Amino acid sequence: MMLKDKVAVIYGAGGGIGGAVARAFASEGARVFLTGHQLASVEVVAKDIVAAGGSAEAAQVDALDEQAVDRHLQSMIAKAGRVDISFNAVGIPSPYNAGILGVPLTDLDAGQFSLPVTTLVNSYFLTARLAARHMVANKSGVIMTVTAVHSRAGIPLVGGYGPAQAAKEALTRDLSAELAPQGIRVVGLRPYAMPETRTIKEAFEPRAEASGMTWEQWQEFLASTTHTRRLMTLEETTNMAVFMASDKAGGMTGTTVNLTMGRVDD
Repeated sequence: MMLKDKVAVIYGAGGGIGGAVARAFASEGARVFLTGHQLASVEVVAKDIVAAGGSAEAAQVDALDEQAVDRHLQSMIAKAGRVDISFNAVGIPSPYNAGILGVPLTDLDAGQFSLPVTTLVNSYFLTARLAARHMVANKSGVIMTVTAVHSRAGIPLVGGYGPAQAAKEALTRDLSAELAPQGIRVVGLRPYAMPETRTIKEAFEPRAEASGMTWEQWQEFLASTTHTRRLMTLEETTNMAVFMASDKAGGMTGTTVNLTMGRVDD
């Protein structure tokens, strides 16, 4: 098992990517502590993990509330002794995206534009910073997040998501520059358009009329932009998440792994 006896906290564990990563970490031997803004969705993931023989605990934590994040970490460390992996998969609930996706930048309200930046970047900063403070004592740990192709490619009608994802990748590099000398690796994953998650559907629906495409045509269009002419699977993303969190990826830090299947060239 690649993560045997590791202790991991996952923020946004009730979402498609966060939940899948939590299950993958647990299946590889990690003890996982799952958090989310809504407890019910996180508990579903925790129950699945326990039913499969893994170790998981669920908690309701607002990843933008520094004190709440810190209290949860303190409680987690009191139970498990340390934190080895911090994975941030926090997103923005779909109701809030209605005023962002599908709206031209020239028509977008400034508050709606900045919402992805203030939510995604701040939650990553807070969770990473607080985890790092605990990891420093052990001179080891892995801090991770997930971004999207918006960080590197100009995409219309996505509001502030591009600047937000680019800022997260910049923060990954900066955190690594400061923390790597203390034994802490900081890495990101950049997957692309996984139909198994809600994200791609939520990105399509507000833009359906403007695009003139059906859901099936939208998927075909996205697949046509990759080198493989297909879309990535959630399992491919979680496999990479496990590897990057493991000691086998000890030489990887300060970077975001390009999982766009050629959609964005490095």
